[in-house]
Amino acid sequence: MKSVDFYFDFGSPTAYLAATQLPHICADTGAALVWKPILLGGVFQATGNRSPAEVPAKGSYMDEDLKRFARRYQVPYRHNPHFPINTLLLMRGATGLQLREPARFGAYVDAVFHAIWVEPRNLNDPAVVGAVLQGAGFDPAALLALANAQETKDLLKSNTQAAIERGLFGAPTMFVGDEMFWGQDRLDFVREALEQPKEKP
Repeated sequence: MKSVDFYFDFGSPTAYLAATQLPHICADTGAALVWKPILLGGVFQATGNRSPAEVPAKGSYMDEDLKRFARRYQVPYRHNPHFPINTLLLMRGATGLQLREPARFGAYVDAVFHAIWVEPRNLNDPAVVGAVLQGAGFDPAALLALANAQETKDLLKSNTQAAIERGLFGAPTMFVGDEMFWGQDRLDFVREALEQPKEKP
């Protein structure tokens, strides 16, 4: 079975849009979707890349482009006025759940993406994060403890470093085999790669 490695950070609106589409693409092509939480700030720091929002003209254009894609995908999207969101604890939470409670990982991802890019809420505020998690059926204190566990911190750090070594410079980034696709506007290429017949050994 083919698979898609999906590297994401909640702070990326394009990662949110990709996350709304990849499950359908994988279902259509019989592929497995492998979620890879990383810390985008660490990737930027290592590669010298930066958010498009740091270039005012580009950020303004990109927001309109995101709205176009949301309409095409028929999914909700709203610009978050609290952007940028510090996602360190949020990404640690995703990493910890994937490690310790994988069955709850999907619900967590959905809740956080929805809170940032649909509602949109200020997840820079710990009280708001707690309310979002509680509303999604999580124990905020228990999840915070999991996020702050040294094992979780180390795993997110090593996963981010491994992503950088694989060639990542931004998110979302998808891999089908060794082929890399950056940006949610490359999902057509992801689908094409999944639809290609596997080469016989």
